[in-house]
Amino acid sequence: MCDEMKDVYLPIILRLEHASERSTFESLYQDRDTISVYDEIFSQLKELIKISHPSRKIAEEEYPLLIEEHLAGRRIEEYGVWVYYPWSRRLVHLLDEDEFVEVRTNRNRNKITREEQDILRAKKIGVGGLSVGQSIALTLAMERTCGEIRLADFDTAELSNLNRIRAGVHNLGLSKTIIAAREIAEIDPFIKVRIFNDGLTENNLSDIFLSGGKLDLFVEVCDGIQMKLTSRLKAKELQIPVVMDTNDRGMLDVERFDLEPERPILHGFLEHFIGDGAITVTDENRGQIVGAILNFETLSERMKLSMAEIGKTINTWPQLASSVVLGGAITTDICRRILLDQHSASGRYYVDLDELLKD
Repeated sequence: MCDEMKDVYLPIILRLEHASERSTFESLYQDRDTISVYDEIFSQLKELIKISHPSRKIAEEEYPLLIEEHLAGRRIEEYGVWVYYPWSRRLVHLLDEDEFVEVRTNRNRNKITREEQDILRAKKIGVGGLSVGQSIALTLAMERTCGEIRLADFDTAELSNLNRIRAGVHNLGLSKTIIAAREIAEIDPFIKVRIFNDGLTENNLSDIFLSGGKLDLFVEVCDGIQMKLTSRLKAKELQIPVVMDTNDRGMLDVERFDLEPERPILHGFLEHFIGDGAITVTDENRGQIVGAILNFETLSERMKLSMAEIGKTINTWPQLASSVVLGGAITTDICRRILLDQHSASGRYYVDLDELLKD
């Protein structure tokens, strides 16, 4: 990939009724020797018509006429939008936003009702840290648990990350934010994505939490202990709920600072480290802080053994793809419940497969 594409993650959405966008489309379409064109608009219209008549068994030969009626004189090649993905040089014909969302989320019914989907469509979620956070962000996007996702991570993809991060080897060296943002755009180009390639920092927390509208929920899954705590204190100040997945024994933390503004961070485990409303992590207290957050005695046996080997036989704590994907699932589930006012309690929860599936 050429260097000029390394930081590109926003798709270009073209509506042909606008002259400038039609001109861009025509230039791209004529360049089919170097770009790939995907036009499955007919099948999307079939789905749209099918879900609009759920009680009717529509025969295959009926669809051309029903689609023609739906087009109401518009040319099918100009219907909807064309979306160009510059990093992969793909031009894709899609339904426009409202119809696209209607069809793409139809299989959510009625685990998520149409009314609930409309509520979620207006929500903004921040994700800090894109190891387990990548799985969370992609699951949030697939389920359409929000209409805007803000992604923060300072790191780039390395080969050892691919045991748990969904990315091809051609993405090595790319920013983790770019990889996640591109995948979201390819799932749903209408979800708004903002990226912060410096990760979470003292300087950008206000921007992540407030710029363009206050976050409705913050998912904190970063590795850095200092920023894990500092970002949480900022969320508490702004009364934004925080969710954290630790991907050992399916451990999930929920902190409803929106409902409990005086609630101590991390359930009060760190109160004796806090001074003047802040926590400073040092080489001397880092181990104690990590121990207080995780509660060593509650870790899985293999994680306990691994923690003892860090810096000796392994470099850092282990993360498995299965645990990370599970974290994406349970975090998305609790985010949806919080955003729909279906879960109000703070606390620490476990979805422990070792316990549930033990022989």
